[in-house]
Amino acid sequence: MGGGFAIAWACTDDRLKAIAPFYGANPRPIDAVSRICPVVGSYPEKDFSANAGRALDEVLDRYKIEHDIKIYPGARHSFFDDRGRAFNQDAALDSWTRTMAFFGKHLAPTKAGLKPKPKTEAG
Repeated sequence: MGGGFAIAWACTDDRLKAIAPFYGANPRPIDAVSRICPVVGSYPEKDFSANAGRALDEVLDRYKIEHDIKIYPGARHSFFDDRGRAFNQDAALDSWTRTMAFFGKHLAPTKAGLKPKPKTEAG
């Protein structure tokens, strides 16, 4: 449910600058994503949410919203949970790497309207 909440929230709140849904459902109607921020999404192929990921990818293309949606072959729901039976190390590592790079691009302090604090001699 968390991925779906992130998607829905990002459609209604312009304070969000990037989101990373994992196995999320899409809002209805899906065209609500026309107002969404950039998205890096990770979906397992062997899960009901894979079709949601494909649909999200298509609609984000249509609205020209920057995104990186990936469906992980062979992965199941909760592939990122390293304590669970569905853990998929390759998918988890790749999705983490993609997410951190995407956030680094979109959430850097200057992109968020923040200015880095000047360094002092003590710090």
